[in-house]
Amino acid sequence: MDKVLSLIISLLAAAFIVWWFFGQRKSAAVTATQTHGTQHIEITVDGGYQPQVVELKAGVPARLVFHRKDPSGCLEEVLLPDFGVAKSLPLGEKTTIEIQPAKPGQYKYTCGMQMFSGQVVVK
Repeated sequence: MDKVLSLIISLLAAAFIVWWFFGQRKSAAVTATQTHGTQHIEITVDGGYQPQVVELKAGVPARLVFHRKDPSGCLEEVLLPDFGVAKSLPLGEKTTIEIQPAKPGQYKYTCGMQMFSGQVVVK
């Protein structure tokens, strides 16, 4: 009986670990504010990206302001490959990245090591 109980607990623990690290987490999209013909949104970098999903309008220039609070070396850089951006994020500072979201679509952004990611959704 002890072996069966131990096996069940081990399987539950393994399932939890797989879910925790590999399960898809849905994040609500946050829409950028628009003033004077430019979209603006602030993204906090602290153990990942918040908000994780950013919504922009196609054809309107956008400013993504990354505020890095996490000292982790992985989060020192942000990559937006679809927009040709690789930018260093100094700790404790806000870094503005300007992009031109021309076409609707979903565009991924990641940390320099591609361990943490977010998404720009252009509508």
